[in-house]
Amino acid sequence: MAKNQNKNTVKPKFLDLWPTQFMEMSLPGHETANSVIADIVLSNNASQENMTENYVAQNILNMDHPAMYWLKQCLDRAIYDYASQSGINYELKWSIQGWGNVNMKGDYHNLHNHPHSWLSGTYYINVPDQSDAEIYRSDLNPASISFFDPRPQANMNSIKGDKQVDPEHRVLPKSGDLLLWPAFIHHLVHPNMSDFPRISISFNVIVKWDNNLIPN
Repeated sequence: MAKNQNKNTVKPKFLDLWPTQFMEMSLPGHETANSVIADIVLSNNASQENMTENYVAQNILNMDHPAMYWLKQCLDRAIYDYASQSGINYELKWSIQGWGNVNMKGDYHNLHNHPHSWLSGTYYINVPDQSDAEIYRSDLNPASISFFDPRPQANMNSIKGDKQVDPEHRVLPKSGDLLLWPAFIHHLVHPNMSDFPRISISFNVIVKWDNNLIPN
């Protein structure tokens, strides 16, 4: 009887339901481009008040500059790869709204998400080394960015290391890294504790309407 039971044992079926796709990569060619882009962002930051807060006022990715052409092409390719990995097998059209961020020592961004967008992302131009920073609190994670499970109360069953229920995904990016995620995900940026600025370009991806977007 035991042998028959073993032969007829039904194996469990596993489904990964409601996944949150997160993309991380290092852009090829960033070693050459980043110093040029850093100068552009720092110049904009010096000439504007509240550059990051006024992100809808201008689109830094529309600047007539070879470095911005390069970055825009890289972002478009990354978005295409993200869509393909998501199972989108039809033509998708989008626009990208980008803005610069300059975090001086002690600067951070509170918990937020990006409404009215499909995807959000950040390209890291300069992430200063934090190893020599003066840190007075054990809960500081200098220059990191944290993403949080969008499902309410999912953290009640949190298990460290299990990506389905671990409530926080924290990344310490490097210069040249690109991160891409669904715009509804709440995230925060931990303080820069270095004497050198943390420079990045964040962006939103807005999908242009098409009837193919309606599920069958």
